[in-house]
Amino acid sequence: ITVLQIVKESQQQHGLRHGDFQRYRGYCSRRLRRLRKTLNFKMGNRHKFTGKKVTEEILSDNRYLLLILMDAERAWSYAMQLKQEANTEPRKRFHLLSRLRKAVKHAEELERLCESNRVDAKTKLEAQAYMAYLTGMLRFEHQEWKAAMEAFNKCKTIYEKLANAFTEEQAVLYNQRVEEISPNIRYCAYNIGDQSAMNELMQMRLRSGGTEGLLAEKLEALITQTRAKQAATMSEVEWRGRTVPVKIDKVRIFLLGLADNEAAIAQAENEETKERLFESLLSECRDAIQAVREDLKPDQKQREHSLENDSGKVSNIQYLHSYLTYIKLSTAIKRNESMAKSLQKALLQQQRSEEDGKRTPRPQDLIRLYDIILQNLVELTQLPGLEEDKNFQKEIGLKTLVYKAYRCFFIAQSYVLVKKWSEALVLYERVLKYAREVQSGAGAYTNSLKELPDVQDLITQVNAEKYSLQAAAILDANDSHEIESPSQVKDGKPLSERFETFCLDPSLVSKQVSLVHFPPGFQPIPCKPLFFDLALNHVAFPPLEDKVEQKAKSGLTGYIKGIFGFKS
Repeated sequence: ITVLQIVKESQQQHGLRHGDFQRYRGYCSRRLRRLRKTLNFKMGNRHKFTGKKVTEEILSDNRYLLLILMDAERAWSYAMQLKQEANTEPRKRFHLLSRLRKAVKHAEELERLCESNRVDAKTKLEAQAYMAYLTGMLRFEHQEWKAAMEAFNKCKTIYEKLANAFTEEQAVLYNQRVEEISPNIRYCAYNIGDQSAMNELMQMRLRSGGTEGLLAEKLEALITQTRAKQAATMSEVEWRGRTVPVKIDKVRIFLLGLADNEAAIAQAENEETKERLFESLLSECRDAIQAVREDLKPDQKQREHSLENDSGKVSNIQYLHSYLTYIKLSTAIKRNESMAKSLQKALLQQQRSEEDGKRTPRPQDLIRLYDIILQNLVELTQLPGLEEDKNFQKEIGLKTLVYKAYRCFFIAQSYVLVKKWSEALVLYERVLKYAREVQSGAGAYTNSLKELPDVQDLITQVNAEKYSLQAAAILDANDSHEIESPSQVKDGKPLSERFETFCLDPSLVSKQVSLVHFPPGFQPIPCKPLFFDLALNHVAFPPLEDKVEQKAKSGLTGYIKGIFGFKS
């Protein structure tokens, strides 16, 4: 069996792509149950447990080796789950070590069974490498650096030999495991006493945009500890001619690592790595800003008093907050600019992307990025303590013009796509206006504008696009004047109103066919007449007194007559 391939595929498909070790442990348990049922290798019944061991005599089926492998993976995944939980519950570390020892025990059994003559040489080597890997992890957790380093080196050697012995496609998996192990080896070497390993660990972390797995937490703690030692000697920072004391340890550590992070971003091999490094730097910067903001709250009244006395000069802690905010916004601008460059390259390769069936980038995507950049520049001009800095405001103004020019250019490109030639031409002229303003005002600020896109290249590109646009507009105007065949004309009327006219209408066979106007329009109808009886006032009715009975007499006499039955 191919141990590493089975392990990696199972891990990626069942939770470890998102770091869900509990889900992967459940998968291992279910697969073990299925294997035991298929092989009829049950451990007794529901009432009684009967232990069984896999021996060399029953290795007729390679699924028996999978039983041992899944046992080891289940123990390992439980250990990694406990490692995540041990951050808040330290007592779980003892259980973690117990599960790792269990995983190593199963890996030893797998290695012993693979020594059988029924197992091929490749499986034997993979079992040895798997055993060395788990042993190294156990020793690593015990902080037995020398033994862990020996185990990891053995694992690395085996996988390197396997990678050289097979095709490139098969070697990719082995090389990935070697890359995972290398930071662990360097960390062990550093703890043994090799000081040069620290620099290599830093470079590995920066190149990969952050580490993952067993080493991540320890390496971050080590880097923080190293920077904390250096930060003890750092007491102040200078920015734009003003020196500000730095008393917060988290801010010191961030400022010390700023140059290393920026160098790593510049040396990043691909866009994905660069994006991870940008996110990591922004996250550290936000933490430092939060630490300064917490110190700003209790000092609010004192700072307001100092503003009145110093004629608008902000306090040192407020100026430090402005400096860190400047770093955060500048980094965000660089990140968005990097994303914009990659999108521009994709736009140039648009035809090839369409052939590949991938989503084609649009100018609207770039417009959104430049909108965010312009918003960040507006926030830079509003930083406390820099309102009176004329050079800073002028520099930000020139950068704003550069990004406005590029934003206008891509808005014009989006109008070209929908054949709005006049609007696009006006926007191209606006781009040239912005670009010329930058060239006329960039005399003393050439150094600060070096990192920005070159406006001269933009002017050249706009002039070329203008000629293309004028030619396309002329061709489109000629096409629009061509007389269409009457049989193809569609005036938008429903079918019930054009029975006498023949017209080819493809919509008649579609689901949205237009037969009649629905709902129908309102039409005027006569209303119900009103009758007024005017003759009634002039009619003389006949008298009816003789028809009406006289009113019965009332009083005592009438009552007595009523009793005795006398009626008048």
